[in-house]
Amino acid sequence: MAPRPAWKGYLKLSLVSCAVELTSATDRSEKVSFRVINRKTGNTVRRQYVDSVSGKPVDPDDEVKGYEIGSDEYLLIEEDEIDAVQIESSHTLSIVQFVDRTAIPQIYFDQPYYLSPSDEVSEEAFAVIREAMAKQKKAGIARIVLYRRERPAMIEPFDKGLLLTTLRYDKTVRQPDEVFDGLHESKLDPELVDLATHIIDKKQAKFDPSGFEDHYEEALLALIEAKRKGKKPPVAKPAERPSNVVNLFEALKKSLGEEDSPREPPRKSSSQRKASPGAGKPTKKPAAAKTRKSA
Repeated sequence: MAPRPAWKGYLKLSLVSCAVELTSATDRSEKVSFRVINRKTGNTVRRQYVDSVSGKPVDPDDEVKGYEIGSDEYLLIEEDEIDAVQIESSHTLSIVQFVDRTAIPQIYFDQPYYLSPSDEVSEEAFAVIREAMAKQKKAGIARIVLYRRERPAMIEPFDKGLLLTTLRYDKTVRQPDEVFDGLHESKLDPELVDLATHIIDKKQAKFDPSGFEDHYEEALLALIEAKRKGKKPPVAKPAERPSNVVNLFEALKKSLGEEDSPREPPRKSSSQRKASPGAGKPTKKPAAAKTRKSA
């Protein structure tokens, strides 16, 4: 089943426009989710709004949004009034400028979406815009209204279509000097840096996202399966916590030695373990070589 588009509208570049739709590039559904249960009855519980003064439950028809304008004073805003707020980016994704993708710091990237034409008529205009961006190696900057919030966005060629990544507003990004300002610059021993560089060289690999598994989720599934079968839940040994290194040089040398030593191939997780085509079938032993009789 195809994922449901999160937004439909028009992609516009100057006087060229085409109908497009936005689909989330990530799946946030989790394999393990829990419900809140009443321990005494075993029934599920539900949330309900309660009046902060009277303590009485509030009927859904009496719930309304409020904007605080003073101490315990709120301006009531109706849903239809919010729905009536419309700006151009509510239905049009207008590219206002083009930049080098590397010019945007990664900290501003938020949520990725696939951008594709929503009908056959729009495919040609969409393809022209995509191809021109790919040829120039540029990313487009636009604005879009998603979930009742206008967000800046970056658009770039991706596979056969476009990838739109919503961007964070500058005012929402904490500046690095707020955190790193207290770090002291120190003169580093070149030999220590050289050892660390060798360790990095030894650990270089090609990025493969399929190799990452959620071990915490697997542990939860093991717990659920054990309880379902009436068995004692598995208890994991507490992981050894690292401590501050006293002798940095010795620690780096030892780490480099471990990287040089041969390693066992990584074990596959339970979700990755699948029966091979010949699994479960007895394997034939190779026939013993016949000894040649001497003449």
